[in-house]
Amino acid sequence: MSEQPSDPLVDTLVDGRYHVHSKVARGGMATVYLATDLRLDRNVALKVLHPHLATDNSFLDRLRREAKAAARLSHPHVVGVLDQGNDGTLAYLVMEYIRGHTLRDVLDRQGFLTPRLALAYLDAVVEGLGAAHAAGLVHRDVKPENVLVSDDGRIKVGDFGLARAVTTTTNTGTLIGTVAYLAPELLDGRPGDARSDIYSVGIMAYEMLTGEQPFRGELPVRVAMQHVTSSVPAPSAALPGLAADLDELVRYCTEKDPESRPADGFALLEDLRHIRTTLSDEELDYTRGAAAAGSRTAGDESTTAMTAHVARPTEMLSRGTHPTSVLPIDRRPAADARPYAAGLYPPDETGPLEFTGAGESQREQKRQARAAAAARARAAAIPVQELRRGNPRRRGATLLIVALLLAVLLAVAGWFFGLGPGALATIPNVQNQTVAQAQALLQEQGLTSTSKDVHDESVQQGLVVRSEPRANTQQRKFQPVTLLVSQGPVLYSVPQLVGGTLEEATAALRNAQLAVGTVTEQYDEDKAASVVLSQDPAPDAQARGATPVDLVVSKGPTPIPVPSVVGLSQDEAIQQLSDLGLSPQAAAEKVFDTNVPTGSVVSQDPSNTSLTRGDKVTLTISKGPKLVKVPNYVGKQASKAIRDLQQLGFEVKVNNILGGFFGTVRAQNPVGKEVPEGSTITLTVV
Repeated sequence: MSEQPSDPLVDTLVDGRYHVHSKVARGGMATVYLATDLRLDRNVALKVLHPHLATDNSFLDRLRREAKAAARLSHPHVVGVLDQGNDGTLAYLVMEYIRGHTLRDVLDRQGFLTPRLALAYLDAVVEGLGAAHAAGLVHRDVKPENVLVSDDGRIKVGDFGLARAVTTTTNTGTLIGTVAYLAPELLDGRPGDARSDIYSVGIMAYEMLTGEQPFRGELPVRVAMQHVTSSVPAPSAALPGLAADLDELVRYCTEKDPESRPADGFALLEDLRHIRTTLSDEELDYTRGAAAAGSRTAGDESTTAMTAHVARPTEMLSRGTHPTSVLPIDRRPAADARPYAAGLYPPDETGPLEFTGAGESQREQKRQARAAAAARARAAAIPVQELRRGNPRRRGATLLIVALLLAVLLAVAGWFFGLGPGALATIPNVQNQTVAQAQALLQEQGLTSTSKDVHDESVQQGLVVRSEPRANTQQRKFQPVTLLVSQGPVLYSVPQLVGGTLEEATAALRNAQLAVGTVTEQYDEDKAASVVLSQDPAPDAQARGATPVDLVVSKGPTPIPVPSVVGLSQDEAIQQLSDLGLSPQAAAEKVFDTNVPTGSVVSQDPSNTSLTRGDKVTLTISKGPKLVKVPNYVGKQASKAIRDLQQLGFEVKVNNILGGFFGTVRAQNPVGKEVPEGSTITLTVV
């Protein structure tokens, strides 16, 4: 087998600046190479357009404008456009090089994602799209292949502007995009906007949650027709047990009518983050069971399932509103008909024509026979004699009247569509106008209007959000223009949270489409821990969806450090503890203590801890030292006297005379008296 030729651009220098190292990928509109910007010494992604696009001057002009707009867009979730230019017959874009993989690689490897992981990917994608929409850019080719994941975990959306440039400059009967993710309005030939990207995000969300695309078919046109005629199924139909909020998210994004979808990426981002805060951990980490996971093994993969997961490049589709179709031929012969085909069995012949000769001569005979059969068919369709001759004068008068009527109708139609109610008028820009001002502007153009209330996050209540059809489009004067009048943002009533627990408040806010804000804890002498003390905004206030409500929550009564009152008199100890809000009381029994005077505190329970107001502290009071009668040991051996006195709890002091040679107690002080336990007894020993 012969070796495949290498790419001619590899190891070449483009525009004297970009050294091409290797080919990274090839798509429907361009080939991407890894290159080094020699001027700035950095790696870049060099996207070189296919030759048929690089020679289209109108496309290149549009591409330059789109590249400038994309280059001004700097966002952490959007692949940056660094440069654009031409090098001979090459037209190229230079973009930020992301080392890593695509979301398609993640789906091919894992099959499907948990809701927590899917929402994390969608958050980054939608935030990047929102920034692009705010800058006036529409992607038009949102799909997993265009979501890049760097090795360090950054998520970026790539290929901004290129699909739009192709779509707006190529033939009007051609649509470029990936059919699995295209919005119905694009397939119907209607103009697309930011809401078309939102539809693609909804399809991508369905695929991330279920592991498969909602619409499948062997041919792209079959998939396209399903986008136009069918509704995207709920993900929970493919993955039972999935949270209902995720079904609603996919349904909201993939509505057939663009007006029913989120207006742009930032509008969707608010709903997306609200869903992430309201789902429980079980719902966020929900996944298929072991049995369902086993159904995706290699042995069970069906051809249809495999086809559904094949990543398709950007495709070029015909976009005719009413395409020519081939009707099936009814091959059942009439009762008196003879079979014939291609003019070889003419109606006036009893059998097939016989041809003589061979090669070119025979083909010429067949051609002539077919032409003759066609001529006879045309002649049979034209009558050769009138069935009714009529009166020539009457027929002439009738023709004159018909001609006059046609002239009048043409004149009326010309007036109607040229100057009258059927004439075209340009719809003025009525955004941020009052209804009366908008109606006046429309009346100046000869247009009538109806109004429709809508909620809008940015336009003040009572002002016009936009018109349908939109401004600067043309419409017949007799057709009414719909004014979409802002009712302000959707507002939700703040529930009563004070008096309930923090857990109850969290659930109530989630049910009210609001969110928990800052939670501040403080001590409260009357409320148990975790009870809500106050809230902001107040109950019954009106707030936008996902508005945070700040809460102040009780930590319970203030803790009181218990001081040590040991050694204090009973009255002093009780007074000190009472002043702190504690409840001191003396123990029923007092105890002897050599070191603590009578009536003072020997011990307390508890000690070295903290209590709350009203808690009890028990004090043990001293009866003073215990009195013990001192025995008389004069004349007895000193060793026995010392031992006995120490056993009675006395301290013994010995004074030896003559070295205490005999070991006999000569004198004792005190003796025969009751003294406090622990007193010192002096013995004189000889």
